[in-house]
Amino acid sequence: MKPTTTFAPGPSQIYFTVKDHIRHAFREGVPSLSHRSKEFEKIFQHTTESLRELLNIPSNYFIFFPSSATEVWERAVQNLVSETSFHFVNGAFSQRFFETSKQSGKQATAHQVEAGQGFSNTDVPAGTELIAIIANETSTGVTTSNDFAAQVRTKNPDALIITDAVSAVPYQSIDFTLIDSCFFSVQKGFGLPAGLGVWLVNERCISKAEELRSKNKYIGTYHSIPSFLAMARKNQTPETPNMLAIYLLGKVAEDFLRRGIDTLRKETEYKSALIYQALENHIQLKPAVLEKNWRSKTVIVANTNTLTDKLNAHLQPHGLLPGDGYGAGKKNQLRFANFPAHSKEVYEKLADLIKDFE
Repeated sequence: MKPTTTFAPGPSQIYFTVKDHIRHAFREGVPSLSHRSKEFEKIFQHTTESLRELLNIPSNYFIFFPSSATEVWERAVQNLVSETSFHFVNGAFSQRFFETSKQSGKQATAHQVEAGQGFSNTDVPAGTELIAIIANETSTGVTTSNDFAAQVRTKNPDALIITDAVSAVPYQSIDFTLIDSCFFSVQKGFGLPAGLGVWLVNERCISKAEELRSKNKYIGTYHSIPSFLAMARKNQTPETPNMLAIYLLGKVAEDFLRRGIDTLRKETEYKSALIYQALENHIQLKPAVLEKNWRSKTVIVANTNTLTDKLNAHLQPHGLLPGDGYGAGKKNQLRFANFPAHSKEVYEKLADLIKDFE
């Protein structure tokens, strides 16, 4: 049987309304619109307004559309760092952000913990310009709470704080009063095809980028914060963007609003509880993250040890395709994305199959 549900954390399962939205987009000629047309400006505005409402984004934040969340690593370093950045690292993706800063010639330092661990130490070197926090480490299934961000903010009121929320939203509520920037991509929690990032910046970030530019620091060209901002004020983008993806993001955000963010969050918690309980009660399989407060609700990582292939073979005939482990965990772990595209019924089926696995 061909798998009908993928639990890979990204690209992940496509949200069930996306096919109809794509059909409608083609009927309306969305992929062929001019990105300087009034029609596209309406699409841009609808998408940004829907995201603001869904994620409770304050009015002092601007919404940009880069090509991916990966691009934001470099753009953020270019626009927000003159010399120093500091990174909380607990997996492959927070590590890559750290490495991007170093490769860009910045004085980047990090607090690194082992895979499967969260953060307790909030110390940051004095004078750090940009602090990077990861809300949900996709490679290891570890979450970072708003309480941690609050502690970092209290100790570092002058630093800019940026949050990687790639596999956290829309489930995780980001407290935008504690940070200055946030970014994510659409192929995870929003259930869309890959090819679009979303970057949120507040006025402090804008001031920093303009300050660097005034000092003749290189902050990029067409995808610098000032360039993004000038076009976003007109509901446009600096270049011809992935218009179809921006359109689909607005439509899915609207779908989520109709379901209700509280409903989405409760369903996410219900589904994650099913799988964590099944793993905890299993003789051979176990959650990879031992500390319950650090366990992600949106990317559940199972320690499968020597049974990885066997568990895969057990699930796939039922139409369920787990995500591979990442990096060092590739052979002895499996990951299960838990996004709005994954129904409660599918998760109940998955939990039962894990319980029955021998």
